[in-house]
Amino acid sequence: MDISVTSIQMNSKVSVEDNLLWLSQQFSQIKAQGHKLVVLPECFASFGGFTGAMGQIAEDYGNGPIQNFLAHNAKKYDLWLVAGSMPIKNPQTQLYSAACLLFSPDGHIQARYNKIHLFDADVADKTGQYRESDNTLAGDKVVVVDTPFAKVGLAICYDVRFPELFRLMQLQGADIICIPSAFTYVTGCAHWQTLMRARAIENQCFVVAANQTGEHQNGRHTFGHSMLIDPWGEIIHQHAEQAGIMESQIHLSKVTQTRAKMPNLQHRKFK
Repeated sequence: MDISVTSIQMNSKVSVEDNLLWLSQQFSQIKAQGHKLVVLPECFASFGGFTGAMGQIAEDYGNGPIQNFLAHNAKKYDLWLVAGSMPIKNPQTQLYSAACLLFSPDGHIQARYNKIHLFDADVADKTGQYRESDNTLAGDKVVVVDTPFAKVGLAICYDVRFPELFRLMQLQGADIICIPSAFTYVTGCAHWQTLMRARAIENQCFVVAANQTGEHQNGRHTFGHSMLIDPWGEIIHQHAEQAGIMESQIHLSKVTQTRAKMPNLQHRKFK
């Protein structure tokens, strides 16, 4: 089965309206027919703002202008849309979830993944210290979605450094794993390609990694280089540092063939 996979690389602004207008223009340029999987980066709707800015745009799950925009465009352009991450309110706490929502072509939300591993790290860049847990509630559930064309796993950015999460997705049969990201420039230069290719190779699946890119309004610098990788670790397409879209056709037979020739799940010793 042929599947069109589109990664959208963004230099998101603070303004939600500006980012959604830009995304509308990108959606209209997607040319493929048939099954279309489109992946947005982490924090696609707003990025680079002051501390607490994300909380101000947080929405109730299933209701809000950002989610309405995503639903409308998934339906208008007949997309399976992996909506990077956005802040979703939690009734029992002031902390929001960094949620990756999967929309189907009928405009409905088919899955929600809440980022499990929060980026609390020190990086040698202008920001210096990142403490995602100050405002974000960590998730605790692995998400693999059965779609008409493939089993799709969802992860977000810092999750990529935790291979046990991805092995659990492989055990659930994931054919494609989507990793929306806002990887810093410093960590991206060091580890981006290595980590993304490793997750594809280890789990013998396609990996779609859509990243933020460039300088943002608060001085944060993200790496770009969004990628689509096949189950053998070959890079099918890769952005440079410009914002925009890339489309490629993939064949799920590559997953089946790779796993048949090297059945690593059967060879596991530690379970």
